[in-house]
Amino acid sequence: MKNLSRRDFLIFAGATSLLCVSNAHGFWPKDYESDDIRGTIFKNDAPDKPWRWSIEGFHYRKNGQKVQCLVCPNMCRLSPGDRSVCRSKVNIDGKLYSLTYGNPCSVHVDPIEKKPLNHFFPQTKAFSLAATGCNLRCLNCQNWEISQKKPEDVKHYELFPQEVVNTAKKMDAYSIAYTYTEATTYYEYMFDTAKLAKGAGIKNVWVSNGYINKKPLTKLGRYLDGASVNLKAYDDAVYKKLNGGRLAPVLNTFKLLKELDIWFEMITLVVPGYVDKPDMIKKMCGWILKELGPDYPLHFSRFFPQYRLDKLPPTPVNTMETLRKIALQEGIHYVYLGNVPGHEANNTYCHNCKKLLIMRQGYLVDQTNIQNGRCRFCQTVIPGRWMEEKSQTALKGEGS
Repeated sequence: MKNLSRRDFLIFAGATSLLCVSNAHGFWPKDYESDDIRGTIFKNDAPDKPWRWSIEGFHYRKNGQKVQCLVCPNMCRLSPGDRSVCRSKVNIDGKLYSLTYGNPCSVHVDPIEKKPLNHFFPQTKAFSLAATGCNLRCLNCQNWEISQKKPEDVKHYELFPQEVVNTAKKMDAYSIAYTYTEATTYYEYMFDTAKLAKGAGIKNVWVSNGYINKKPLTKLGRYLDGASVNLKAYDDAVYKKLNGGRLAPVLNTFKLLKELDIWFEMITLVVPGYVDKPDMIKKMCGWILKELGPDYPLHFSRFFPQYRLDKLPPTPVNTMETLRKIALQEGIHYVYLGNVPGHEANNTYCHNCKKLLIMRQGYLVDQTNIQNGRCRFCQTVIPGRWMEEKSQTALKGEGS
């Protein structure tokens, strides 16, 4: 396995280059017993001993030689030699180990708008990284080549937490984004990196399916600044069939993010036949308004054939527009359409005076009319996390 020095990484990556190297009896809650909900434990699939990129798990409990991971609602119970649903955690000699610590398989410098985050320090750069693994089994997964792989099955680079922070600073990244796969599965790596980044004045962004338990998220939340979280459907049966998970834990994640005062935006991929039902979207918006309020942005993302759903057609644009209209009529202030280039719903409009605040061309921002977090026209506070005017000028290199 090749290790990448800092110098080689910077030369190869540049400022924007992509590196994608690509119950038993009361031991866990009754709700999580069903294999068809929580995926499959890989029996006798662990390495014989920890490798260089291993660390003992931060959230687990022991029952003799068996261990139970407590990071996500899968609550994987592993006998010695077993591997978790996410493929990243193993039981070696009665201890839970993560195999994804300091070995990202994909690294990239992205515009923050790509996460997508439209109300979180626009026009800034995010140093994005991923290790392998996912705790869901989405039939439409876009990054299945790395999310559905074991860490030892892909090429990777060695970047331990301090090196991630150092590299992000050298690339003038405003934030570090834990993204591409499911960041919850490399929780230990993310946690230690986020803690160091926070101390270095770098923002932390969690890009996630939201399938995480309360205690790990609360602890991680001390260091998080923003989150882009998928709300894949508002129907438990759809979550089970399409994604291999449950709806309730994800809803709890949104409520906890609000409680922790972490800025987040919600992303719903509109999969034809699964997530394109107006009644479902209307109910979903009702829950959002009641539990979260109208100010957290909702992104409807257009589906294109992927992975196990490669025979489905792309979502019709008029379907996307219909769902956005429903969400706006229900009272959500900011509703965007993703994967629909050039559409007006890529832009940000003041929810009060309706004037254009941010014009976007793809991930590029052409026009900004937000000043110190307010609409430049009517002075309404625009929900989100914004640069102060002086910081914006310095970021663009227009001031001293």
